[in-house]
Amino acid sequence: MKLLLLSNSDLASNYALNLLLPKLQGHSAQLLLSSAVGGVRKRADDIERLKFFEQSLFNELLFPLLDERPCQDAELLSFLGLSKYLQAPPKIENAINSPTSLATIRELDPDLILSLRYGGILKDEVIAIPRHGVINLHSGRLPDYRGVMASFWAMSNGDEQLTATLHYISDGSIDTGGVISEVSVPVDYNSPYLDNVLALYLPGIQLITAAVAALAAGESVLALEQGGEGSYYSYPEQAHIDAFHARGLRLVDEARVLALAKRFRGASLAQA
Repeated sequence: MKLLLLSNSDLASNYALNLLLPKLQGHSAQLLLSSAVGGVRKRADDIERLKFFEQSLFNELLFPLLDERPCQDAELLSFLGLSKYLQAPPKIENAINSPTSLATIRELDPDLILSLRYGGILKDEVIAIPRHGVINLHSGRLPDYRGVMASFWAMSNGDEQLTATLHYISDGSIDTGGVISEVSVPVDYNSPYLDNVLALYLPGIQLITAAVAALAAGESVLALEQGGEGSYYSYPEQAHIDAFHARGLRLVDEARVLALAKRFRGASLAQA
C-alpha cells in the first residue's frame, strides 16, 4: 500500500517512527512533519522547558550533527536518517489543509494516511483523499482524554494506567472518530511524564501495524463509535504543573533524556 504518515518533529514522534517504519517495509511510505502542536504561543515555563528536551535539544543540536556524520550502526535514527525507510526525505508541513498541501497529497495518492502526534487538524478535503481513510494513534483513552498531553492529565488524575487509542479521523473534530483498538500500560509514577509517554509507543505501534496488515490483506478494520461525551484537555497552565510537582511528579529527567540521546549514536561515533 501507499502510506502517508503525518507526525510531529518532537522526540516522542521520532521514537515512535523508529519503532514503526521498519515494520512497514513492503509498503511505500512518505512522511510529513509538523513543527508544533496547536500553533506557536507562549506556554507555562515548565512546558517551554519540556519543549527544549522534546524538540530543541534534538532538532537543533543532536540531529544536525548526526546527519552530517551518519552512524550506520545507530540504534535510533534522526528524522533525516529515517529516510532509509521512505520514498523521499521527510518534509515539514504545517499547513496541511492548504491548496498546496492538498495538491501534494493528491499527487502522492495514498491508500491510507497514518497520523501520529501530528500538530494540525485535518479537514474534510484531506480526509477524503485516501481510500482507506485516516487512522490516528492517540496517547490517551478515548473519549476520556481528548486533546493534548493526555498522559499528563491521566497522571495528574492519578490513573493507574495510560492508554494508546487507535481511531479513525472522520471529520475536522478532535479525537472523536470511531475506535479501532486500544492498549494500556501501567503508569510508572517513579518515572517522569516523558518516559511514560514513550512507554506507550511500543504497544501502540503494534496497533498500527495490525491495522495496516489487515487493510493490505483486503480485510475490513472495524471501529466502534465512542460512547459518552468525554473530556477535552488543552495544554496545562502553571497551576496544573505546580500541582503535578507537588505530588512528587516530574515532566522530564535530564539523565534519562541523555541516556536516550546516546541511543542515536552508533559504536563508531561513541568511540570517536
